[in-house]
Order: sequence, then C-alpha cells, then structure tokens
Amino acid sequence: MSTPLAAPAETISKIGVAVFPGFELLDAFGPLEVLYNLSNAHKIDLYVVAATLDPVYSGTSNPRVNNSGSRFGVSVVPTHTHDSVPDLDVLLVPGGIGVIEETAKPTVEFVRKTYPKLKYLITACNGASIAARAGVLDGKRATTSKAVWNAATAVGPNVHWVKTARYVVDGNCWTSSGVSAGIDVTLAWIAKVYGEGLARFIANGMEYEWRDDPNWDPFAYIFAKGDVIDFNISA
Repeated sequence: MSTPLAAPAETISKIGVAVFPGFELLDAFGPLEVLYNLSNAHKIDLYVVAATLDPVYSGTSNPRVNNSGSRFGVSVVPTHTHDSVPDLDVLLVPGGIGVIEETAKPTVEFVRKTYPKLKYLITACNGASIAARAGVLDGKRATTSKAVWNAATAVGPNVHWVKTARYVVDGNCWTSSGVSAGIDVTLAWIAKVYGEGLARFIANGMEYEWRDDPNWDPFAYIFAKGDVIDFNISA
C-alpha cells in the first residue's frame, strides 16, 4: 500500500523535543515514532533540545516513584541547547517525574521563550504542567495525566483544564492525557496538517489502534479518587 501523500496544510520543517532529567520515555518516544514515520513521507528535521549538551537520563532515584533503588533509564544525547536551537515549527514537551524537579526549570523557561515563535506546541502527559508553568496555556483548554491530575493541574490555575479527554486542542496547543495518549494526539495533529489518510497509514504501519476520539477517556473514571503518585511540585 502506497503512502497517502496529500499536500500539507502548511510547511513544517523543524520539530523539536524538549528533554530534561526524569522525562517519561513513552511521552517522548511514542510521539517521536509517529513523527519518524511522518519524516519518511515529508522532509522534517528533528532537534533534541536540553539545557546543555550533556546526556539526559530518563530514570529517577526520587522515592516518590522509585522505591526499589533500581537504576533503569535511557540517556539521550541532545543535538542542541536551549540557546543554540534554531527557531522551531513544532515543539514536543514530554512529562515524567522530572517535571517536579528543580532541573525542569530551564525547560519551563525555554517553553516560555520559544512558544511565541512556534506554529504548534504538543504536550504529552504532565508535560502540560511545564507548559502551564510557562504561562502559555493561560486562558486555554488543556488536559493532562489523570493518574497525577491534581498535582499536574495545580500549577496552572489560569488554565481551563478538561478532565475527561484523551487530548484537547485549543489554538496551536495540543495537549494529551497520560503517557500513551501522546501517540494519539500526535496522530491527530498529523491528520490536521497532513490529512487523515496519512495519519491512519502511520498508525496501521505501527500496528497501533489510534484513539482518535478526543473524548475517549476511561482513565478519568479509573483515577477519579485522586492521584496515585505524589507529583506535587515543591515550593
């Protein structure tokens, strides 16, 4: 089956992912797998952006999450720093335990500085907390992880949080629910910019069942009693 190649609604050539210590692997690599497949059909370059060019480790020793003492994570080598990356068309912001650490603050500032230049901002899971702290979601509808809903939304009092949603689109901000939902929102973004045919082609090639209904969200009910992990950000 050939790749459905419709002319994109607009030119997208530079996509960045912001990484920080303790980022959630699937929040980043789920959407990146989708975007990698997109890059096989359209010319797009990826920029891995961090505070420095030092490897960024996804694991954590934070006892709120890691009670076993395991060292289990992946180190990612950035291609650019916050100061050296060229202007991006799209920025992907993952979540993870690292969102609540001091080491996430440079990423918050980067999002605040970069957002006005972006065509689109995509957040996965509690990556929305970084965008909220940056102030770029103020006055907008957004969603985030239901497993850490209370903590993730507390940092954005001026955001119109939507609890029951797989993903939410408001203007150029695309925010998803927890972890795997980042794949769904990225496919939805591709459907808007490049056409639904290509989005479904990519999902099928990944053998992934795309949850394309933004209102599909059983996890809002599952986690209705409250957060399962303490992701509150210390003052």
